[in-house]
Amino acid sequence: GVKTRVPEYEVNLQVALLLRDALEAQGATVYMTRDTNDVDISNVERAEMMNELGVDVVLRLHCNGSTNQSTSGIGLYVKSSGDGAEESYAISEVLIAAMGEATGANTESVHVRDTYSGLNWSTVPSILVEMGYMSNPDEDEKLCSPEYQSDLVHGMIDGLITYFPE
Repeated sequence: GVKTRVPEYEVNLQVALLLRDALEAQGATVYMTRDTNDVDISNVERAEMMNELGVDVVLRLHCNGSTNQSTSGIGLYVKSSGDGAEESYAISEVLIAAMGEATGANTESVHVRDTYSGLNWSTVPSILVEMGYMSNPDEDEKLCSPEYQSDLVHGMIDGLITYFPE
């Protein structure tokens, strides 16, 4: 991040591990593509892994960046067509609302893109979750704080429980 100097991959994993624990506490089965920082696996391989497992949804956690340091907020990305596209969009609408409510962050509309291999190769619902902008000094600090990471996780849990009430 521009202020904390914490690499994005570390923030992504910190939030992913918190999310895994919270989902498991709710009774969910969680599959991770990594649980340490030293994993080398392509986006296509990650998608294929989740396809083979037949998961209900894939959340690909990331932090965004921009040349404009004032840009902030949460953005979700899904593919436009193919297996899982419609459900990915439907889940994303619920998820982004819950994340915005839990964090107080700006939320963008759900972005539909066909430029991400991790989404394009997925046949199960798959969502790229951009949790905030590490190029924004204030948001960078938030993304690295345990409290804000907890808020992000609570928002994702609330959204998933709303969409998958079982």
